[in-house]
Amino acid sequence: MKTLTKKSSLTEILREAREAQEKSFTPSQIEILEKIAGLTAGVLRAGGKILLCGNGGSAADSQHIAAEFIGRFKRERKSLAAVALTTDSSILTALGNDYGYEQVFSRQVEGLGVRGDILFALSTSGNSKNVLEAVKAARAKGITTVGFTGGHGGALKQAVDHCFLAGASETPHIQEVHITALHALSEAVEDLVLSLP
Repeated sequence: MKTLTKKSSLTEILREAREAQEKSFTPSQIEILEKIAGLTAGVLRAGGKILLCGNGGSAADSQHIAAEFIGRFKRERKSLAAVALTTDSSILTALGNDYGYEQVFSRQVEGLGVRGDILFALSTSGNSKNVLEAVKAARAKGITTVGFTGGHGGALKQAVDHCFLAGASETPHIQEVHITALHALSEAVEDLVLSLP
C-alpha cells in the first residue's frame, strides 16, 4: 500500500480546509445564510420551488441538495419542491448544441421557473457564463436569486439578490465550504417549514 512520503502535506491540506471553514462562517455570512433560509422556507410554503445550477462539482452539489429537499434531510416531512437544472442529459445536450453551452441553464429557468421561485446559483469563481445567464433569466421572471461563490465573488456577487461568499480562493476549499453551507441551509429550511404555522 502506497502512503504519503510527507506526513505534513496531508496535515497542511486539512489545516487549509479548517481555515477556509473558519473564514467563511463569520457572523455576517451566517446572517446571510439565515436570510436565505427564511426566504427559501417562505418560497416553499407558498408553493414555489428551488431551482439549482452549477458546473462540475457545483453541478453535483446542485443535485445533492435538490435530493435533500425532495427526500428529507433529518426529519420526516412532505417532499419540498427542488429541481437541479444539471441532470437531464437530453435537455443539456440539446440546448448546448442548439443554443450554446452558455444557455443550458437559462433556457430551463425560462421554461420551468415562475415568479415566486428561488434560484441557487453555484459558481466557485463567480464567473461561470451559463450560471450568470441563468441568474439573468431568473431576475427577468421575478425569481429570487442566491449566489454561492468564493474568492472575491466574481460577477455573480453583484448579479444576485443575496450572495454567500466562501472565505477561500482555491476551488476544492470553496466547494467544501459550499456543501457545509448548503447542508446547514437544508436543515434550517426543513426546521422552518415544519415549525411555521
